[in-house]
Amino acid sequence: MPQFQVSIHRPKGFVASEVSAEMRRTIDAVNDEMVAAGVRVFVGGLRPLDQAKALRLQPDGEILESDGGYLSTDEFVDGFWVLDVSDMDAALTWGRKAAVACRGDVEVRPFY
Repeated sequence: MPQFQVSIHRPKGFVASEVSAEMRRTIDAVNDEMVAAGVRVFVGGLRPLDQAKALRLQPDGEILESDGGYLSTDEFVDGFWVLDVSDMDAALTWGRKAAVACRGDVEVRPFY
């Protein structure tokens, strides 16, 4: 079956440690449902942007390292699932559940 990444996006300033117990329960419930359905391949929450490092390849071949995420945006990827499902429609069904559970925006993207 094809695999899809379901990514949770958060606004800049979002603090994971301030997530409510209710939200954690709903996220756990979606994870449990994915496992029971046999579609979850991998899940991972990401640490805050201030713990990230960006590596940029320079024209001269040097690697420039900087603190923070690679992109300068008002949003960031907070975590993701890799799902093994039949098609985009099935992935979108799980993406909708993830958006509701995480109370955030979601991107669903197929792997090659």
